[in-house]
Formats: sequence, structure tokens, C-alpha cells
Amino acid sequence: MEILKTIDLCKTYGSAEAKVEALKNVNFSVQHGEFVAIVGASGSGKSTLMHLLAGVDRPASGQVIIDGTDLYSRSEEELAVFRRRKIGFIFQSYNLIPVLSTEENIKLPMLLENKRVDENYVQELMGILGLTERRHHLPSELSGGQQQRTAIGRALINKPSIILADEPTGNLDSKNSRDIMDLLMFSVKKYNQTLIMITHDLNIAKIADRVVRIEDGVLLQANEVSES
Repeated sequence: MEILKTIDLCKTYGSAEAKVEALKNVNFSVQHGEFVAIVGASGSGKSTLMHLLAGVDRPASGQVIIDGTDLYSRSEEELAVFRRRKIGFIFQSYNLIPVLSTEENIKLPMLLENKRVDENYVQELMGILGLTERRHHLPSELSGGQQQRTAIGRALINKPSIILADEPTGNLDSKNSRDIMDLLMFSVKKYNQTLIMITHDLNIAKIADRVVRIEDGVLLQANEVSES
């Protein structure tokens, strides 16, 4: 079953001679439960596409449809609510709130929704993430791997339909990278989620169900990633 679709998605920056076409008529779809890896050189449009899929930036034209909802037909307030409920976004730079503890950062989306926090699920999630003993620590007191696991917990707390991950292992060593991928794959399988990930790591791309390559804002479909 299709969970996400883009239709003629375009994004431009600047105007006249300074105009840059970051995305050019991108059309693709993702099935529920699928793991799609997005690859491409720096500046190819990967992060721009991810931000449009997440509803954190607006396209010049085109549509992003998630679970039958056209994201950009909604008001900013409606879009923010939809994003919190349906999409879990994992940033490469973690984006944790420095004055909140590990547990508070993870709970933040629930608190923003004024939802009752399922403490049992919070504890289960923190256990899976290996953060139980770091629950009261501030981000500055955590290692890079622990900060990224906290960011993953925050993305998963609402049990989103789609997880969007922008180079989630880009700042980590090989062991932490493997741990993060194991955690993401565990969550996707346990909670029947869809994972779309930007990555430069060929080993990660090779375990995806499908690989999509972007070159100069144009999306190219592929079934595998070569070493070239």
C-alpha cells in the first residue's frame, strides 16, 4: 500500500541569473513498510527533498502526499500538527534542546501535542535505545552516539507512520553507526513503519529495499548501489 507520493515536485532558490533549481519535477512513491535509501553527491538535492517530504520547507510547485493528505494544501498550523503525528524526523546534527534531559527531549513531541505520555512506552523505548541510565543527563553530558539515540527516541515517541532520517550516522564512528542502524531496523519491523534515509554509506544503502539516486535535482531510480 502506498504511503507517500510526490507529484512533479520542484524547488528553486534565488531568481533571475541567481536562480538555482534544487529539485526538478521529482515523481516517486514509497510503499508502507518500505526502507528507501536516497543517495547522491553533496548539493544534488537530497536534503532539499527530505525537507519537503517532512513538511519543513515548501516547494515551488508540485505535491507531497502522505497517507492521502496533500501536505502543502494545509495551513502552517495544520501542517505542524500533521507532521508531529505522522512523521518522525531524525537530523544529522541531533537538534536536541540543551536545557532538557534525555527523557525530556524524547517526550517533547508528546508534550507539544498536550498528549498523555505513555510512561511504559517511554521506558521501553529508552531501554531499547540503551539510554535508561542516561535519562536525567543533559545533551552536553552525552556522547555523540547517545545524543543520536536520544534524537531517534524523540522521532519515534509518537509511533509515526514514516521515519525520515538525514544522514543519521554521518557524525558517528563505525560501531555507533551499526548500533543506530540496528535500532532503526528494529523499530521499523516492530512498529511496521516506513523508513526513508539519506546516506553516503554504501553499506547502509545496500540493506535498503530500494535505492533512489539524485543528480543535479533530478531523481533516478535504482535497485542497487555500485561502488563507483
